[in-house]
Amino acid sequence: MATAAQWIEGARPRTLPNAIAPVIAGTGAAAAIDGAVWWKALLALGVSMALIIGVNYANDYSDGIRGTDDERVGPLRLVGSGAASPAAVRGAAVASLALGAVLGLVLAAFSAWWLVLIGAVCLAGAWFYTGGSKPYGYRGFGEIAVFVFFGLVAVLGTQFVQAERIDWAGLALAVGVGSFSCAVLVANNLRDIPTDTETGKTTLAVKLGDTRTRTLHLALLAAPLLMTLILVARTPWALAGLLAAPLAIRANTPVRTGKDGLELIPALRDSGLAMLAWSALSALALGLGA
Repeated sequence: MATAAQWIEGARPRTLPNAIAPVIAGTGAAAAIDGAVWWKALLALGVSMALIIGVNYANDYSDGIRGTDDERVGPLRLVGSGAASPAAVRGAAVASLALGAVLGLVLAAFSAWWLVLIGAVCLAGAWFYTGGSKPYGYRGFGEIAVFVFFGLVAVLGTQFVQAERIDWAGLALAVGVGSFSCAVLVANNLRDIPTDTETGKTTLAVKLGDTRTRTLHLALLAAPLLMTLILVARTPWALAGLLAAPLAIRANTPVRTGKDGLELIPALRDSGLAMLAWSALSALALGLGA
């Protein structure tokens, strides 16, 4: 049986910024229109974290039973390494996704019933990313899903459940967070191009090839900084978001300098840290400028 430490590593804690940053950004967007509600923000955080952990376990299970992770370079995969049985990892995925669903139902009950439909789409997206007979993550659509679910849906959903409306500043934040989230996935898939090619997992990185994937990572890290300049129209305080630029530059350095394999892991970590910093700074700026 896997140890507690292995289960934690299998949950991929490096991806948690992808769950935390959208809630920070969405709450800042809600505060900017005088709609922040702390307990709803905490519920939204619970939903987001439960979903991303569920996605990670679901990916571990699906990739593991397909043999995609047999020769994987990078952090531990529970099924691929044999540390945990496929049934146990599948159970952990279902439990995490179910927790996210319950918390989401509570939020929907205090805001709008149609959020249940969006939640159902999110759950389906989480499972079929690498699950099912034709997983869309194996066909190059992973980045689109991450942008939509952990960018647009997560940020604007967080803003809506608190303020009961969304605005253009929330959309700008959603685009920024979605771009950072995609940058994390792109760095991950860049690292895995050799093994994914061998196992038939056709990610966007496999389709684009090494050079163009590295260019895409840079563009995705630059996009939030462009959103910062747009947010200045709401408040000059938004320029604080540019303070995250050094982290973004550091995140791109291993990619820009041609690193591969394990040497790309810092790019994942720093892309996530840049996302957290940018979201927190931008959210604070919008709150101060309200």
